[in-house]
Amino acid sequence: MSAQPASGAMNSPRASGTMDSPRACGAMNAPADVAAWRARMPAAFGATPARRALRLVGWMVFAAWLAGALCWFDFSPMRLWNGLSGLGTIIVLMVPPSPGEQWVEILRGMAESVAMAFLGTFMAAIVAVPLGFLGARNIVTATLWRFSLRRVLDGFRGVDQLIWALAYVRAVGLGPLAGVLAIFTADIAVLAKLYAEAIENAERKQAEGVVAAGGGRLASIRFGILPQVAPIMLAQALYFFESNTRSATILGVVGAGGIGLQIAERIRVRHWDEVAFIILLMIATVAVIDFISGRVRRRLIGGAR
Repeated sequence: MSAQPASGAMNSPRASGTMDSPRACGAMNAPADVAAWRARMPAAFGATPARRALRLVGWMVFAAWLAGALCWFDFSPMRLWNGLSGLGTIIVLMVPPSPGEQWVEILRGMAESVAMAFLGTFMAAIVAVPLGFLGARNIVTATLWRFSLRRVLDGFRGVDQLIWALAYVRAVGLGPLAGVLAIFTADIAVLAKLYAEAIENAERKQAEGVVAAGGGRLASIRFGILPQVAPIMLAQALYFFESNTRSATILGVVGAGGIGLQIAERIRVRHWDEVAFIILLMIATVAVIDFISGRVRRRLIGGAR
């Protein structure tokens, strides 16, 4: 009776060592598993020699292109150093900023720039609303009409605001009217595209509910889609007003009115202290508009209560 336990203990797997432990099995199977995964997903274990060679060729092409561009633009460290030293001289002459004797003209030019940005953005936002609905996929189902309208808007977006300003200065003459028309023309296409995307992302359930209650197509747009996208449209228009306030300062350089004309005149006569004052005035004005429009945008889109 007592001999059987002894022989059983001697014949047990732990005593004889005939059964490997799980750790030993895992150690034995690990190289095979790694080889299998390497064959299945080689990119996870590093780049192949062909990919390394392709990357090397790409970097060499980029280095050659960069060197060619720098040579084409006549870049040199000495020229860059001379430019930076000249810029440092201008900055020294800007201190301290001074409004000069014609500070009233400066304030009038700044107010003119803000008015140009507001009028141009307001008119562009009004015209872009129907264009946005006509370019939306869920409103206009005629593919040819929608495609044609969007390509026309793409063409308008391809022309920069400064180019429109030059054209309108030639057409209507110098002054803020050319700047307003330039902002208006350049922003219509961009706002129309943004409005069309917002309309396409609107929920359909509200419009379907209006139709189910007996409303027509126009009623479903008016009461089902427009309330959803109106806050987004207003928020985007406010952002463009803020951006156009900065852009309007540049339009004056080409004669389209605004504070840009005051800057160009003072740069021409090298009154750098007055230029510094105008730049600080522009920064303060844009900061105030940014603060106000940012709070309004957050309330419109529901980000703040």
